[in-house]
Parts: sequence; structure tokens; C-alpha cells
Amino acid sequence: MDEEKRDSFVSRWRKYFGDAELPLVAFYSDSRPANAKEDAEADRCIIGALSVARKGETLCFDASSEICSGAKRYLGFTSEVVMPDFEHFLSYGVPGKVRGERYKKSPEVVRESMKYSPSFKAPRSHIVFKRWDKLVPADEPELVVFFADQDVIAGLFTLANFDEAEPNAVICPFGSGCSSIVFHPYHELLSERPRCVMGMFDISARLYVGENILSFAIPLTKFERMADNMEESFLTTDTWKGLYVRMQKKQG
Repeated sequence: MDEEKRDSFVSRWRKYFGDAELPLVAFYSDSRPANAKEDAEADRCIIGALSVARKGETLCFDASSEICSGAKRYLGFTSEVVMPDFEHFLSYGVPGKVRGERYKKSPEVVRESMKYSPSFKAPRSHIVFKRWDKLVPADEPELVVFFADQDVIAGLFTLANFDEAEPNAVICPFGSGCSSIVFHPYHELLSERPRCVMGMFDISARLYVGENILSFAIPLTKFERMADNMEESFLTTDTWKGLYVRMQKKQG
């Protein structure tokens, strides 16, 4: 990552979003960065683990990491659903055997929904999460992931649609927290028209983020366009300034 580009975005972010949390970046790598942590102690959920990266540490996972089986699939380290009776786990369970989360009406609905989940293989052996301001020249970010409240999300959503006529520049597919920040946005990265992915509606993952926090994941190519558009967008208007004042009060 070019340091000038890195610092330029930080400057514009502070100008229009104040002290709102800087985004994380995610990218695949052939090796583990020096001093990278691998901490998923929060029930092995990577959303809980990402609190480390959000504070400025580098986080890295690979196929051997002790993370939940769903995360391994959605990070591309396995193509299999390794949890026994997964379709019952997501629906009404099996008495005395499998707890049912009741996120889907029945095992049949779960099995049908899996047909809409494309295969994904991690392109390299490790995935790295870093906060934007911690990027170094050797890093090659692929996804940019914001954890933010409603006003910041509204700004990102509007910026995502700024240079697009078609109204669905942002999608919100059903799925786990980790699928909304890696699995779905990575498929968008590979598409002809990359879209942003809003997420963190996963009831289980919400336990690891603030009560007003959602995620907004952006393929790098789309993010670069959004960053380039900031200075000519609604962010320069009095309308946004009103929201900026409100954000500053919350952040203060």
C-alpha cells in the first residue's frame, strides 16, 4: 500500500467523519506477518477476535487456526460444512443432541439456502487483518471493512451510490458475521461490478460488537473510487455538516 494514499485517506476520513473508527483491511498472504496475533478466544469467533485488530494490532488466521468451523469455511480454508447436523443447528435442533439457533424455519430451508452459497477457496495460505493506518508498503489490501454506527454507515452507503445509477451498490445478504466481512465481499471483489456488503446482523456475532455497530465491507477497487469521490460528494454540503456535528458529540 502506497503510504501517501494511506495517509491521504486518513486525512479525508478525519475531515468528514471526525474521530470515527478507522476501517480494517483484509488480505490474503503466503506468510504470517511478523508479530501478527492469532487470538480467537471469544468462543473461537473471529468477530470477537477482531477487537484486537480494531485496536491496532495485526491479526492473522490460517487453516490450522482454532476458529469456528463456519469461519474456516467463510474464510476459504475449507469447502466443507464440518459441523454435524448443521442444518438442524441453524433451524430447530435435535432434542438432546444439537442446539437449534432457529435462524431458519427448517433443515430443508437451510439445505436449500446452501445452494445460494458459492464455493470459495482462499487464494493464499493466510488471511491478515490490519487497521488502515497500520498498513505498510508491502501490504496489498483486498477488502476494507468498517465497524461503525448508523450515521457513519449512512455516509458510507450514500458514498457507495454516488457514482452509480443502478440503486443496489450495497447488498445485505443473510449470513454469519464473518461471511459479511470476507466471504460475500471477496466474491464482489472478483465480479465485474463490485458492490459493498452491509452486515453484522448475525445475532450470534452481535454479542462481540457494540449495540449500535454494523459492518460495511468494500472491495478495494470500489473503495478507491469512493475515496476519490469524497471531496466532490455530499460530504462537502451543509446537510452532512449537520450530521458531522452530531457524530462529533457522540464521539466526544
